Amino acid sequence: MRSSQYFEGQKESLNWQVLGLLWPYLLEYKGRIVLALLCLVLAKLASVGLPFILKHLVDTLDGDVTAQALSVPIGLVLAYGAVRLTTAITGEIRDTLFGRVTERAIRRLGLAVFEHLHRLDLDFHLERQTGGLSRDIERGTSGVSFLMRFMVFNIVPTLLEIALVIGIFFVNYGIAFAAITLVSVLIYVGYSVIATEWRTSYVRDAAKADSLSNSRAIDSLLNYETVKYFNNEAYEAARYDKALAQWEVAKRKNRLSLFALNGGQALVIAAAMTAMMALAAYRVADGVMTLGDFVLINAFMMQLFIPLNFLGFVYREIRGALANIERMFALLARHPGIVDSPTAKDLQLTRGALAFEDVSFSYDERPILQQVSFRLEPGQKVAVVGDSGAGKSTLIKLLFRFYEVQQGAIKIDGEDIRELTQDALRRAIAIVPQDTVLFNDSLYENILYGRPDAGEEEVRQAIDLAHLQDFIQALPQGWDTQVGERGLKLSGGEKQRVAIARAILKGSPLLVFDEATSSLDSRSEQAILTALKAAAHGHTSLMIAHRLSTIVDADKILVLSKGRIVEQGTHQSLLAADGLYAKLWHIQNQGERVNS
Repeated sequence: MRSSQYFEGQKESLNWQVLGLLWPYLLEYKGRIVLALLCLVLAKLASVGLPFILKHLVDTLDGDVTAQALSVPIGLVLAYGAVRLTTAITGEIRDTLFGRVTERAIRRLGLAVFEHLHRLDLDFHLERQTGGLSRDIERGTSGVSFLMRFMVFNIVPTLLEIALVIGIFFVNYGIAFAAITLVSVLIYVGYSVIATEWRTSYVRDAAKADSLSNSRAIDSLLNYETVKYFNNEAYEAARYDKALAQWEVAKRKNRLSLFALNGGQALVIAAAMTAMMALAAYRVADGVMTLGDFVLINAFMMQLFIPLNFLGFVYREIRGALANIERMFALLARHPGIVDSPTAKDLQLTRGALAFEDVSFSYDERPILQQVSFRLEPGQKVAVVGDSGAGKSTLIKLLFRFYEVQQGAIKIDGEDIRELTQDALRRAIAIVPQDTVLFNDSLYENILYGRPDAGEEEVRQAIDLAHLQDFIQALPQGWDTQVGERGLKLSGGEKQRVAIARAILKGSPLLVFDEATSSLDSRSEQAILTALKAAAHGHTSLMIAHRLSTIVDADKILVLSKGRIVEQGTHQSLLAADGLYAKLWHIQNQGERVNS
């Protein structure tokens, strides 16, 4: 499922169940949550008390204040300052307490998504677009932070304050003030909800266009060499500009819809403030209310509508945050195609005996392997050769359980790999892939990746066996040299030797080489093959080979054609049989003679 499909699959109505999904990630600090809520209530009660202090201060100053009575307004000023400080301090304490809760929840959720992505099947990772996926995760974790900060400590307190203010107006000043406040709040909230629902599609279109343009850019930069090989800089720029054009249109529509929303909200606030001030001024002029009452009503309205105006922004952002979080939880809800059975064994496999028993596999109803059977005893070196598309690489994918065997079974040390945990299975296998991709780190760290708890001496031995020592010694920074993103600073042969050292360091009983010497010159190739033969003593070696000269010493050679094993034997016996293997051997030898 490509990243853009995360947007297309979302419902137009907001999924508030996301809040329930978030709750388990917040429960680690229950005490902090309770203290933060207490600070919230205290801060809100203090803020509601501020206008009353202002009222009494103004009424006191509006009368005849003698020198002896100055202590009253001074005391009120000090009380005002103390209450405002209390409001600010309790708010800061609340945010500090709940900040730890939010940060830990984001950490746990981010780790859960990261681990889950590694559990998903190969098909997902073949189809995904890295840029769009990373933006979905980034926006999801940011959405959690926003949701926790603003919904819990802005929306709920604001609604509480609205209820308190309406009650105060009704009790102290009559139904007219309470009615204006209540009606204006209802109109404001209703308009905000309706307008936000209306513009949701524009917000999602903008987010979708943002992910698409980001995916285009990252995908192109990751394939920098391919772009250069085919002189397609202008083509890539045109494709990126097309994605940016879609983003520009989507952002323009989003901005115009935001203008309509903000304009309507401003109109409601202006009308409500004008009506309240006009009514209060009329009552003061009639002598029904004091000047302090006018100031109190004005302070309450300002205090109410400032966060209420912010509430509109928060509500819009919460909609976006919930949509982003929903996409992130949609990733978590995606089930891996390959899962361990409840009775899976976590064994330490040590012998490396491998058996394919009548294995058949089809992909998209296209047969790939048909009743493939062979055995590798511990210490044996078995090679698999054949035409392109014969199914050689599929053997490795099935062995690693990237795909599940559809018929037959694969066994290691007599254990069906479906009855093992995936961790136990993959601990038993070390691989040198055909396309070696390295991390953007040092040579040492890339080799150490084979077994992160290995010591320096073990790494050094693996380097010696892979014939990397001369190359590393020639580098100014030695094994601390950075290899660049995906190992772009190294040649193909150098990358493969790093991969070979990494596989040797892993120390697994079963070694798999997927055309591992295809990028090496003949001298390096023979030296490495000799070293690998010594390193693999007592272990099983499975080689997927294209260059037949690299596997002439194999104990057994399997010849695949159209998903079936059509020949098997030693190099000499297969040449004597004069079948497909002999034909491939003669074609390659003729090609080498022509090239030489």
